[in-house]
Amino acid sequence: MVVQQHRVKGGAVAVAVAAGLFASAGCSGGGAVAEDQQGGDPLVIVRGAADALVAAGSSKARTSMVMATGGTRVTIRGEGAYDFMKRMGQLKVLLPPDPDGADKHRPITELLTPGALYMKNRGAGVPADKWVRIDTTTLDDGNLVTGGATDPLAAAELLRGAKEAAYVGKADVAGTAVRHYRGVTDIARAARVAKPHARGALAAAAKGFARDAVPFDAYLDDQGRLRKVRHRFDFTNAGRTVAVASTTLLYAFGVPVEVRLPAARDIYAGKIQA
Repeated sequence: MVVQQHRVKGGAVAVAVAAGLFASAGCSGGGAVAEDQQGGDPLVIVRGAADALVAAGSSKARTSMVMATGGTRVTIRGEGAYDFMKRMGQLKVLLPPDPDGADKHRPITELLTPGALYMKNRGAGVPADKWVRIDTTTLDDGNLVTGGATDPLAAAELLRGAKEAAYVGKADVAGTAVRHYRGVTDIARAARVAKPHARGALAAAAKGFARDAVPFDAYLDDQGRLRKVRHRFDFTNAGRTVAVASTTLLYAFGVPVEVRLPAARDIYAGKIQA
C-alpha cells in the first residue's frame, strides 16, 4: 500500500490510497425523479434520511472504503457505534496488509464528533498512548475520506443535497426489507442545507473534491432509517484523482453508545512524521 500525504491547514494528514482503477456505477433514470408508489417522492425520502437517524437515536455501524487510482485497490474497513442525537461515534478502523502480505498496522480507534476527528494508534511518529485531534473543517475532504471511514451522520447529511433520485425497488440488507434508491447528490448544496453541526466539514469537502456531484445508492427501511448507503467520490490527492467508494451499514438501532473524549493531556501536540 502506498501511503501519501494529504496537506491541510495546520499539518499533514495521511490518507491511505493505492494505485488502482475503480469503475463507479452511474445513476440510473437519467436524472428523472421517479415516484415510489409505496414510499412517496424519492427525493423527499432520501433528503430526510438524516432526520430519521436522529429520531432513531443510535445504531451500530460497519464501514468499508475502497480507494483506487492507477492500478491497485485498497480496502479499509471499520466497525463501531454511533449516537445520532449526540452526533458522536466510535469506530475501530482496520488498514489492509502491505503489498508483501505483512500486517504491520494496528487497528486505529477513531472518535467522531462535530468538527473534530480523534485518532489513536495513528502511527506516523505519534506515541501509542496518545490521540491525534484533527479539525475536520480544515480537511480538503471534510473527513468524508481522510479517516478511512465516512462519518455515518455526515453520510446521511450529504443526502440532503440530493438533486436526482429514483426508486430502484425492494431489497434486503442483512435480513431487513428495505427500499433501494439511486441518485446523485451535490456536496456544495448539502453544505448549504445540512444541519449546523455538519456544514463546516461539508463546505470544506465542496472545495476539495474533484467533483461536487456524488452518485449514491441508499437503502431505507419502512421507518425511513438508512440501513445502507454507498457514495462514490472523486478525490484529488497529491495531484492524482482517486476514485473512492464509501459504504456504511447501520443496524441494531437504539443500542447504548458511550463515547469518551480524551483528556487534553492525552492529545499529541508534536510533529506528525511524513
